Amino acid sequence: MTTSYPLLPSVRVARFVAQGFLRLDAVVPEELNTEGISALAAGMPDVPYGIPIAEAFPPGTFTSRLIGLPAVAGALRSLLGPDPTVDHHHVHVREPHGGEAQPLHGDAIIDTRPDAFDVQLMYYPHEVTAEMGGTLLVPGSHLRRTNETDTGRYQNLRGQIRLTCPAGTVLLLHHGIWHAGRRNDSDRLRYMYKIRFNPTAPQVRTWDTADLADPAVAAELDARFPWYEDATGRLEIYNRVALWRAMTGDTTFDIDHWATRVSNRPRRTA
Repeated sequence: MTTSYPLLPSVRVARFVAQGFLRLDAVVPEELNTEGISALAAGMPDVPYGIPIAEAFPPGTFTSRLIGLPAVAGALRSLLGPDPTVDHHHVHVREPHGGEAQPLHGDAIIDTRPDAFDVQLMYYPHEVTAEMGGTLLVPGSHLRRTNETDTGRYQNLRGQIRLTCPAGTVLLLHHGIWHAGRRNDSDRLRYMYKIRFNPTAPQVRTWDTADLADPAVAAELDARFPWYEDATGRLEIYNRVALWRAMTGDTTFDIDHWATRVSNRPRRTA
């Protein structure tokens, strides 16, 4: 596959499937971050749901240049496939010493698609320190089906990540990951710009698959996270295997026989 931007290798895509997010630290240059702060402060115009990217963000606009950066464009293409549409976008602002911590939640209604997912881009135009709050994520939670704030009663989970990052960091999230914005206890205004993308083509082998057979791929998909116990964690492994089978077209892929035994439909009669 020939593109003008670098596609993700299989190991990084497998890490996304296991963790539910991909972090691109400081990929946006300083001058674009400076412009971004001004653009976010001025507000972004609304766009219709499901609009093509070029119509939502015409060439030359700040957002067009943000998502056109090679590292960002390559990651989006690798996860979404060609020609995704824009679901919606929104600028999140937290005043200094302002706001309350959001309840832990997944965005939008419960989503049971086993073979497709939306990607949410979160862009941080300035450094985010621990005092500024930032975004809290629960790695590996994205395939545990919940509805919006079903998880809101949980205050802290083992292994959660409270994002701190350098200016120009872009985070790409599976739409189902449990997350929450934290209150801002600093003296600085905090910005975060979110765009949700919808795929329009099957998300099958849309990345650089040269390393698909690398044992590190299965190792990434078998990662365990502290918020679940070993027994309940098996469900997460099973869900990852099912998604990886759909994304690779390989219905034989498995880890520790979990998906094979569940999908077994005995047919032998003699």
